[in-house]
Amino acid sequence: MDSVGQARMAAHNAGRTDGLTVAPNLRAGVGLVREGAGTALVGSYAEVAARIDEYAALGIDEFVLSGWPHREEAERVGAEVLPLVTAPVAAAPGRSPVAGVPTR
Repeated sequence: MDSVGQARMAAHNAGRTDGLTVAPNLRAGVGLVREGAGTALVGSYAEVAARIDEYAALGIDEFVLSGWPHREEAERVGAEVLPLVTAPVAAAPGRSPVAGVPTR
């Protein structure tokens, strides 16, 4: 891939499986099993929610939360993780606070 992000991820882990921890509950090994740059929040539901709160406190206001299989993981995150997130979510006008989905 010609992606700068992909090149950085490949350089970070160099195909190895050790040293993939980037920060607490943040792993860089996603690129070892699929194409594209990416990291994964891992841990218990409470740990993942706490990391989302920490990132939100730093000013990050959008997250791409995906997993495999997609539907089951979306349901699990919606039911188990998002209720534990305490950081307020400010949606843009006409958008829902969940994934920026347009409201009707």
